[in-house]
Amino acid sequence: MKLGSVLLSVALGLATVVSAGPVVLECWLVEDVGGGGGLSKTPAALLLRQGPGGPPPRPDLDPKLYLSVHDPAGTLQAAFRRYPRGAPAPHCEMSHYVPLPASAYWARGLTPERSCPRSLDGPWLMVSVSSPVLSLSSLLQPQPEPEPGLITKATAVLTVLTHTPVPRIRLGQDALLDLSFTYMPPTPEAAAALALGPPPFGLEWRHQHQGKGHLLLAATPGLNGQVPVAREGAVTFASWDDSEPWGPWTGNGTLRLPAVRPTQEGAYLAIVHLPYLQGQVTLELTVYKPPKVSLTPAPLIWAAPGEAPPTLVCLASHFYPSEGLEIEWETRGGPEGGFQKAEGQRWHSTLHHHSDGSVSLAGHLQPSPVTKEQHQMRYACRIHHPSLPVSGRSAEVTLEVAGLSGPSLEDSMGLFLSAFLLLSLIKASGWLGAYLFTANKSEKEKVQ
Repeated sequence: MKLGSVLLSVALGLATVVSAGPVVLECWLVEDVGGGGGLSKTPAALLLRQGPGGPPPRPDLDPKLYLSVHDPAGTLQAAFRRYPRGAPAPHCEMSHYVPLPASAYWARGLTPERSCPRSLDGPWLMVSVSSPVLSLSSLLQPQPEPEPGLITKATAVLTVLTHTPVPRIRLGQDALLDLSFTYMPPTPEAAAALALGPPPFGLEWRHQHQGKGHLLLAATPGLNGQVPVAREGAVTFASWDDSEPWGPWTGNGTLRLPAVRPTQEGAYLAIVHLPYLQGQVTLELTVYKPPKVSLTPAPLIWAAPGEAPPTLVCLASHFYPSEGLEIEWETRGGPEGGFQKAEGQRWHSTLHHHSDGSVSLAGHLQPSPVTKEQHQMRYACRIHHPSLPVSGRSAEVTLEVAGLSGPSLEDSMGLFLSAFLLLSLIKASGWLGAYLFTANKSEKEKVQ
């Protein structure tokens, strides 16, 4: 078999694996119950694609809640094809939706007519999917009646998607909050009502932290109305990525936050406004900075047998968040060998706050008196923090017991070089003195 045929066979095989179906997303229809604020949940499912032979039977579902999704933009299928195998199953909820004009004053230009057009009549569902690897919402327009196969066809009209639902940003670095959206007019009448090309849209990003929320940024590409000024240096790349005459269209609403600070942690709500339709996703941003670890005195500490070494100070500096830091003291080597819990008195300093929002903390250890057998044993402090790997980060010093070791090779070399330099200086001083004496004597002889 030729190489080209092999590659074609492999490609076809991979395509078969990727497009194999069906792919069913289990959901819940969430509805209000009465006026007491209670909620009811009814099982539902989305059939995103299917193989030959029609949809699989689902007698356990109401046919109106078993939806075969037509996704003209291919956003949902692409998102779930990329879904990692080992990732947790996504959580999916559906709710009934009513098209309404945009409520924000800066987006009212999207709906000059306050009444919704007849092309948007009929039932609508809002589907919200969340997981650690993606978050999306999609407006579905179901057909009024189920198909003979006890399944209802529904079209994905507006989908808003992020692949960074839980961004984790290092303190002081820029954050890019990914956001894309796709739109396909639900009916030919709705498409005919638009000028050729994608419609104007509104985009807003809101930030909520510690119970307080505010509008961070708003944009209205295609409109000339007044837009609120962005806060905290936020910038968005709000635009349609294509200009096809009839759709579907893909848009970009990625948000950039420069040099993030701890106050910028929290929930970020992205809302895309189209005429009478809105879709939104929520992202949870966290900020981190791993601690630097240093141990003093270093690299050696001295103690005589029966005496306690000097107090050790382990500094975990410039880290964030302040919660979750642990300092462990251990010994390595010594008479027992291996790693042992260090003996001695321990205490911590108070947190020191820095201007960038990070903090520092010092852990202290007053070791117990040492024995001769502990000569060249090492003391180590190990730092654990959510920003570090599970093994943490450590620093260590070596114990020298007095009377059990002479100077090290480095110390001996240092002493030799110091003696050599001192002898050289003495000789140079002698030569200079002899020269000055001879010169002075010659001057006196000339005068006489």
